[in-house]
Amino acid sequence: MTGYRLNLAAAVMALAMLLYPIACISATARLDDGTTISYHQTLTAANSAIASGSNVTILAQAGTFRESLDLDRGGNVRLRGGYDAGFTGIVGTTRLEGALTITSGSLVADNITVAAPMTDMVRIIYLHHSTGGVVWDAGVPGHISTYNGQFGTDYRITEQAYPDGVNYPWENYPYDYWKLWVDTTGPIGYLGQDTLDNLAEIYDVIVFKHCFPVSSVEADTGFPDIASSRKSLENYKLQYNALKARLRQFPAKKFIVWTGAALTLQQNTPENAERARQFFDWVWSTWDEKGDNIFVWDFWTLETEGGLYLKPEYASGEDSHPNGTFASAVSPMIVRRIVDVIEGAGDSGSITGATVPVP
Repeated sequence: MTGYRLNLAAAVMALAMLLYPIACISATARLDDGTTISYHQTLTAANSAIASGSNVTILAQAGTFRESLDLDRGGNVRLRGGYDAGFTGIVGTTRLEGALTITSGSLVADNITVAAPMTDMVRIIYLHHSTGGVVWDAGVPGHISTYNGQFGTDYRITEQAYPDGVNYPWENYPYDYWKLWVDTTGPIGYLGQDTLDNLAEIYDVIVFKHCFPVSSVEADTGFPDIASSRKSLENYKLQYNALKARLRQFPAKKFIVWTGAALTLQQNTPENAERARQFFDWVWSTWDEKGDNIFVWDFWTLETEGGLYLKPEYASGEDSHPNGTFASAVSPMIVRRIVDVIEGAGDSGSITGATVPVP
């Protein structure tokens, strides 16, 4: 995979300390005093690093900082919010949940919202089959509950097997979401399945995924067909582009799609696995666009660490289901990703949900 690699063990150690930080929930800050640039997990930490009487700029990532900020260093501070993870562009706004006080000095603020802590209920549906069930059972609802208890939020998450495997086949691949959500609209679903209209009427955040057969991607035929269930790059891209247009018809809702679950070496071919990698690279690097209501959780990278297959140490033997140890490691990451999306850091936070150390 081009773009980045992730060592899961190191990421989990970082996440253990940073999933529930004291103040900064979903963003970090960069301090520039004209000579030195430093990075901080909270705005308070950035302020504390300012030399007395200095003129500085603080760039804050898009997302939510839960803290009260007292500017007391006696200099002139320009606080600019809404930045992406690399502090190279604006992707949203920065929300400060707490008091903002200027004890000494001055402040010029851009793209910063100061507000009371968010208390509104957010309803989340987690659509899955077996792999998603393994991750769910490894602690997803418990991590949400812990987060609510620590920060006073009211995030309510529900799981649902989708499609149900009773009236509709046990298949949740790009074709199936196209058939159930794009080709079928309105209140009456195809073969008794919920339409996107049904789900969006009830839930604020919709999380959905594909199980590991999605990663057995066959060669293109040269005749792409959006209505074909054949697993190929040409069909997947047609179906995903139609899906994106459909999801954008619900701008008040937020959608999180997993990159696909990987197959083991024993259950895939190098050619099919390479095409899967190409597709998921395209999903997160091209298909996913900043500024809309659609976000990616990069499960593929967590399972493969940049390779082609589910790593043996993360698999249930030769079976392509993840084992319990792996699931326990990544379940807080999907929660982190969900929280980032809810709190405005979907475009600036890590797409794996693992905390990337600041430079």
